[in-house]
Amino acid sequence: MQDELYIKRCIELAQKALGKTYPNPLVGSVIVHNGKIIGEGYHHKAGENHAEINAINSVKNKELISDSTIYVSLEPCAHYGKTPPCALKIKELGFKKVVIGAMDSHDKVNGKGKKIIQDAGIEVVSGILEKECIELNKRFFTYHEKKRPYIILKWAESGDGFLDKDFQPVSISNSLVNQFVHQLRADEHAILVGTQTALNDNPGLTVRNVEGINPVRILIDFDLKVPENFKLYNKESRTLIFNTIKEEVQDNIKLIKIERENFLQNLMNALYREQIQSVIIEGGKFTLQQFIDAGLWDEAIVIKNENLILENGTKAPEFEFKAARIEYYRDNLIQFYKKG
Repeated sequence: MQDELYIKRCIELAQKALGKTYPNPLVGSVIVHNGKIIGEGYHHKAGENHAEINAINSVKNKELISDSTIYVSLEPCAHYGKTPPCALKIKELGFKKVVIGAMDSHDKVNGKGKKIIQDAGIEVVSGILEKECIELNKRFFTYHEKKRPYIILKWAESGDGFLDKDFQPVSISNSLVNQFVHQLRADEHAILVGTQTALNDNPGLTVRNVEGINPVRILIDFDLKVPENFKLYNKESRTLIFNTIKEEVQDNIKLIKIERENFLQNLMNALYREQIQSVIIEGGKFTLQQFIDAGLWDEAIVIKNENLILENGTKAPEFEFKAARIEYYRDNLIQFYKKG
């Protein structure tokens, strides 16, 4: 039970960096000596110290380390990247024991970190709160195991199931939900819309109502119909524009040529190459329905304003699934769906 308690704390620490560590995973670490936490740390962002190193650096009396247990939510890395391998540091300091939440399926790690530590004669326990630790890094694991980003569908609909009023944009969600949506953008790696949504709404797709990093913007615009003076072309965030006409890079804008045939698979391959680990699909009915029909999604977030009756317009996507949970935001409700 103690092991679970400390891994839970590792998860809490790791979550502080949600949306900031790409392409690295979220990791938290705790160092315990005689039942007392003497060090804590988490990975803040790519290129900086990993969680284990931050935890080690926070220990005031380093002499206690060799008689301590280090807890880490994900298997310590075993390769040289922008920082040296954490597994070697743990071996060098001679911890008494290492407790791991989930193993790392990334090719460069995948059991190698654990082996380095065990070969040094240090006791290793793994798989503590494994399910929770995998959930913490669902984006990272999906990206490396399925070779595609983690996909979240999102839309807002009226009580009678419309996305707009007479095919014109209309405000559906309240201010509290808008704040939730901007937090979602800050937490995820990228956000995607299609041509029609871009032309109708001229969205910026940036984080405004909360503190956070702007997601990478992805526009599907086969015929490059969206004018360059639209917000998606501004300098506020890295932007990928998928089209059938040309390849081009200008400042933060990257135009990527893509075939219409097998489009979704081509898109997934391209996003994998661009190292995009998660995407919110915030397009219109057509774009969302394509992902739904292909079964290409991991989560869906449906915002509903039951008191708003629009009577005519674009119908919400056809989505026959049961919500895992429902949360109420004043007069709006949010339905959360999880696939699998």
